[in-house]
Amino acid sequence: MADENNVTETENTTEPTEQATTPAVEQTAPAAAPKPSAVPKPHAPSPAAFAHKPAAARPAAPAAKHGHDEAAVREAEAFGRVADDGTVYVKEGETEREVGQFPDVSKEEALALYARRFLDLKAKLDALAGRLKSRNVKPREIDESLKMLAEETAAPAVVGDIAALKAQYEELKAAGEAKKAQIAEARKAAMAKAIEGRTAIVVKAEELAASLGDNTNWRSTADKFRALFDEWQEHQRNNVRIDKKDADELWKRFSAARTTFNQARRKWAQARDVERKEARDTKEAIIAEANELKDSTAWGETSRKFNELMDRWKKAGRAGRNEDDALWAQFREAADTFFNARQADRDQISSSEKENLAAKEALLVKAEALVPVADEKAAKHARQELAKIQEEWDQIGYVPRDDMRRIEGRLDAVDKQIKAVEDAAWKQSDPEADARKSSFEEQLNVQLAELDAKIAAESDPKKKAKLEAEKATKEQWLNAVK
Repeated sequence: MADENNVTETENTTEPTEQATTPAVEQTAPAAAPKPSAVPKPHAPSPAAFAHKPAAARPAAPAAKHGHDEAAVREAEAFGRVADDGTVYVKEGETEREVGQFPDVSKEEALALYARRFLDLKAKLDALAGRLKSRNVKPREIDESLKMLAEETAAPAVVGDIAALKAQYEELKAAGEAKKAQIAEARKAAMAKAIEGRTAIVVKAEELAASLGDNTNWRSTADKFRALFDEWQEHQRNNVRIDKKDADELWKRFSAARTTFNQARRKWAQARDVERKEARDTKEAIIAEANELKDSTAWGETSRKFNELMDRWKKAGRAGRNEDDALWAQFREAADTFFNARQADRDQISSSEKENLAAKEALLVKAEALVPVADEKAAKHARQELAKIQEEWDQIGYVPRDDMRRIEGRLDAVDKQIKAVEDAAWKQSDPEADARKSSFEEQLNVQLAELDAKIAAESDPKKKAKLEAEKATKEQWLNAVK
């Protein structure tokens, strides 16, 4: 298995940016254009998070059809008045403050315009209140919106309940801080969970790295590390982004575990390549020896050498699947050449041995016809004929191994019968044997006489019985040599 290249992975540090959107505040249609000196004093723009409306070129004329409830407009108008010169004032506590000037229109129209502006500003506060209830609002969005609304509510050029408007802003400010704290707590919990999840991936990788050894399945372990890296990336995409310090520390551990695996696998691959080369060299040397032996006709010795080559082949190890198959084919070809030739020779020998067996069995019939012999003269004749048969027997050659003992035994049986008669005749005519026999008889007679005297003198029954047993044995010997 070829060693795979390392893959360098990096932390995804890009957070998706959420775009806060709120319904834009409806624009009022332009009416009569006031004089340049009568244009209301400018006020801070509304927050981008709540409304994206172009700046009005001129104040809109009051009308009941502009989207605000007429009752709400009338209620806001109660906090303002319009002077004869078109200057608009708003009551703020015990004081009165000028908010703008709109001449050349009726007082009702001028007052309604600034009342609707009050309702527009209140709508922004209401929109923020609704936004604070959203699950995906961001702390930065809250801060930016509150900052803009603080500017707009500081001294707004509107007619309405300014005190209530500012009180609502303060409530929103407190709610915003609470929401940020809630978001921070939720983020803290989410981050802790994300760190826990990513740490679990790291621990799995470290356990894999710690389990590496001689019995490691490197392909399977590589697949497991690849799956863990995919899990890491999936976790990174689908969970809150953790702090860079924690992320870097976890990635360092994960990367170290993968590096440990890659280095160990590379070392194993290098050692495996060395072993395979050694196995290949050894098997090529064995093949060379086999090719030198394949044409030999020293069947026994060469068979033993081929068996030794096979033992060395088994101990040589593996040179790689494809190479092993090719090398084995070469060795098998040389071995088959020799063993097929040996078998052909054996087949030929087997045919000759069967013919030899038939010839020797025919000789056995002649040999077995020589016995039994009655006397020394017949034994002498039988011996002469058997000698001729044995000479012819030796010239015939080998017989099948399974029949060798059987036919040799039958020929030996004939030889033994003849020899038994020859031995008997020789013993009868051997003067030394007669002398030895006569001397032995004399010794036995002397010993029997001594035993008779001892038996007569012995009074102990046990000793006497022992002497009598010894006497009986010697009497049997005497009878045997007579």
